[in-house]
Amino acid sequence: MTTQQRKAPNILITGTPGTGKSTLAADVVERTGFDYINVGDVAKQGALFDGYDDELACPIIDEDRVIDEMEDKMAEGGNVVDYHGCDFFPERWFDIVFVLRTDNKVLYDRLVAKGYGGKKLEDNVQCEIFQTILEEAKEAYDSQIVHELQSNSPDDLESNSERVEQWVKAWYNLHSET
Repeated sequence: MTTQQRKAPNILITGTPGTGKSTLAADVVERTGFDYINVGDVAKQGALFDGYDDELACPIIDEDRVIDEMEDKMAEGGNVVDYHGCDFFPERWFDIVFVLRTDNKVLYDRLVAKGYGGKKLEDNVQCEIFQTILEEAKEAYDSQIVHELQSNSPDDLESNSERVEQWVKAWYNLHSET
């Protein structure tokens, strides 16, 4: 099913771990009534892993199997997808991509509070410094649909939620005319 055939858009919320993806996604789901898809949870529920990274102390998801698992759901539309990566999803799945960005000090404190340390902490802070996720999104998707959002405070959460909600309303207005 193409974007024009879907009755509702699909939204990707991505960014470095600790930028507030899950918090924003939950708020957007509450405002829109869309379905929430946490890709990490999909992988866990289906045991869709391709090994374990001892250095980063985390499982490695099998991207092809995750895509297969999500394909039918994504074709329906009306999904908010939450994941820290973005370049392995099919471009056709998303109508808009929001990349959350967080100031390094704020991100560092959030990650430490989540129990990150050592190389995992260092790699994620560097990922944010070098805008890795933003660059991946810009390379993987049409630049017209990639939007950067600051995510440092509760005020940012509120304005980001409103922005996504307004975009959804505009999508419906545009697609009701065709």
